[in-house]
Amino acid sequence: MTGPGTSGSRFVLGLLALVQPISAARADIVLSELIVELQSGRHNRDDVELWNNGAERAYVAIEPREVLDPGKPGQSSRAEPDPEKLGLLVAPARMILEPGQRKLVRIAMLAAGGDRERVYRVTVKPVAGPLASDASGLKVLIGYDVLVLVRPSEARSNVTIERSANRLTVRNDGNVSVELTQGRQCDSPNAGCRDLPGKRLYAGAQWTETLPGSGPAEYLVRSPAGQDRRRF
Repeated sequence: MTGPGTSGSRFVLGLLALVQPISAARADIVLSELIVELQSGRHNRDDVELWNNGAERAYVAIEPREVLDPGKPGQSSRAEPDPEKLGLLVAPARMILEPGQRKLVRIAMLAAGGDRERVYRVTVKPVAGPLASDASGLKVLIGYDVLVLVRPSEARSNVTIERSANRLTVRNDGNVSVELTQGRQCDSPNAGCRDLPGKRLYAGAQWTETLPGSGPAEYLVRSPAGQDRRRF
């Protein structure tokens, strides 16, 4: 499972009944979206569609948690069974999906937006059901981590990019996360361009990257306020 530095993730949860010879059974759950953005007074709830793309019945558990100090050295997470205390409602907590069946998960903010973005992760994972037969085999369980961003009432973007030789430092002094995308560095205007890694940078966080060359570089910086291309 990845941390909140990535937009959304899919991960292998486990292997069961590993015996030779092996026949594989797969619980294949598909989600309609991996990033949910909420804001009070505008878009304070969203429905994520789950469907069973496999050939077997799927048992699914859905578990929210808040990410504290995202993107910082002291990052941690907080699980809270009371939605009011967590500040986020995710329902239902469990479901059963027959092959080809689709159902909705409601994600809703329960408090007005504060002065800083709140970050949540909602784990959607199949849980072990019985194997399809008595034959030896394994069951591969594929799960997801949905990123939920609860935007503040007034979003402020303030991104500073500093470069020293081939060392790049990006700092987010705003109150919402931003995305750095479409990064590239070119040794000359017509040739030698290389892609740079993308990054979601959370409010108050800093990111340092070593550039592969000495030529000019650029990123597209996206935030709730819009987007602009930065060159350095």
